[in-house]
Order: sequence, then structure tokens, then C-alpha cells
Amino acid sequence: MKAAVFLDRDGVLIEDVHLLTRPEQVVIPSGVSAALRALGAAGFKLVVVSNQPVVARGLVSELDVRAVNIHMDSLLQRAGAPPLDGIYVCPHHPNATLPAYRVDCDCRKPRPGMILQAAQDHQIALQQSFLVGDRFTDIMAGAKAGCRTVLVQTGQHAAPPIESPEAIDRSIAPDFVCEGLLGASEWILNQCKM
Repeated sequence: MKAAVFLDRDGVLIEDVHLLTRPEQVVIPSGVSAALRALGAAGFKLVVVSNQPVVARGLVSELDVRAVNIHMDSLLQRAGAPPLDGIYVCPHHPNATLPAYRVDCDCRKPRPGMILQAAQDHQIALQQSFLVGDRFTDIMAGAKAGCRTVLVQTGQHAAPPIESPEAIDRSIAPDFVCEGLLGASEWILNQCKM
């Protein structure tokens, strides 16, 4: 069993762009590739877990989201990051425009379904793993999966919680709060030395 760092996409790995729908909108913030390189070198699996309600709204297809993710992974690797070990996407929304995606699913954060599926697929030890996100719902999903969590203040960290049929549990708090993924990676690596 290996440890992983689960990563939200928008606001953590790439700049948060309202309704990102095209690969050319992807911008990698400074420090992200260095953070991924350090985490990968320490033996962590790097797994993206991302809600993508743009699919449920009918703005893009699941294939379009896949194209954005492939482009992001390519840009990260060109900047020196290791390849991502997995990318998991939830296309659902409780009030989706497209009826096929109006699903009360287990994968949409704050529920931990994507994390649990990735753990099964990649033999990940969740208690030794971390989740890095920019929203409280990311933190809630990571905590429910049994991971330690880091809130980065780079995206939607101050925004109201996303719409979810899941009750928001305000008793959950991140294990660490920092400015961005580089700070998160340093904290995670320090935790492993303790």
C-alpha cells in the first residue's frame, strides 16, 4: 500500500478560471511543478480528484474535460513535474441542466467517492495520505476518506460551500492552511519525517 496526495484541480494545480472549458485556458501557477516533483520524489502517488459541474451544465462533454486534463498533465510534465498517477472527475450536479447528470452520487465532493475509488484502483493507504484543496468541501471529502488535509488559499477558499445534498459539517477543519501547493508539499514532507 502506498501513500498518495489527492489534489483538487482548479485553484490547486491550475489557476481557477470561472467555467474552464478549453485546454488553452489552463495556467499552471508558479511552484506547482516543483511541489509535485518533491512529492513524487518522496514516493507519493499524485491523484487528481475534481468536481466538474461544467459537464452537468451542458457546457462541455466528459471528453472535453479529459482533453483539458491531458493538456494540464502535459504542461506540468514540461515544467518538470512527474506524470499524474490518476485523474478522477465527477461530472454530476444535484441540479444539473442535463437530466443524465442530475445524480445524487457518491463521487461529488464533499463526499469521498472519488478518493475511495482511487484508493482501491491504486492500492493507496488512506491513513498515510493527504488531500490538498482550495474549498471546504475538498477538506470535508479528504477527512471523510481518512486522509490528513491541507487548505490552500489560492482559489475558492473563501467562497460559500458548493451546492450539495450532503450536509456541510463545520466541525471538520483542515490539518494545515497555507498559501499554495508549494507550502502544502513542504508541510506534507515534514509530516513524513516526524
